[in-house]
Amino acid sequence: MSSEKEPLFSSKNLKLLTTPLGAQNPITVQVLGICSALAVTAKLEPSIVMSLSVVFVLVFSNLIVSLLRNTIPSRIRIIVQLTIVASLVILVDQILKAFAYEVSKQLSVFVGLIITNCIIMGRLEAFALGNKPWPAVLDGFGNAAGYGLILVIVGFVRELFGTGNLTFPGIGEVQIVPDIVYEWGYVDNGLMILPPMALITVGIIIWVQRSKNKDLVDIS
Repeated sequence: MSSEKEPLFSSKNLKLLTTPLGAQNPITVQVLGICSALAVTAKLEPSIVMSLSVVFVLVFSNLIVSLLRNTIPSRIRIIVQLTIVASLVILVDQILKAFAYEVSKQLSVFVGLIITNCIIMGRLEAFALGNKPWPAVLDGFGNAAGYGLILVIVGFVRELFGTGNLTFPGIGEVQIVPDIVYEWGYVDNGLMILPPMALITVGIIIWVQRSKNKDLVDIS
């Protein structure tokens, strides 16, 4: 008797991609990865680059751990996971320094701190160790995308209202607010690019999300 294979993008697999974008977002719901979300979002460009870096690290670390899940001794699994993540982070760091040095300087130590990102270690422990490679890849991409979505939104809002410009990878700084608006008396809100506004912006996103999805409100 032959059993049908589950489609690559079955409803179950699609939930691995879509759920972290909303109801189980790593930042706004699980409150993970907050440090980098607050530290690198003063501009849009480092927000995008950091998001892509986490996508790469989480997808491939999930894949590798899933492939090795039956051969990793339980007592040293954390060490193995850290080694895999650290190797991928070093690779990302070297690529950024070689091809995007200015962005690498803006991201500073936070690329290296991807190693300690709770989202990555959490997905390795909670999912990759117990699931096949393809679902592990989808889970990694979904959670990294959910993390990156918040970073991009925060970086977009902070840079736009803080400077009137947006900085894109490979393009540079682009003026968004036209000169005529400044002639009418508009003034950039410099407060937006200060560290406290990152926390406030994330807080507003959390408030909006919970106001739309009452299931996320803790009534206990």
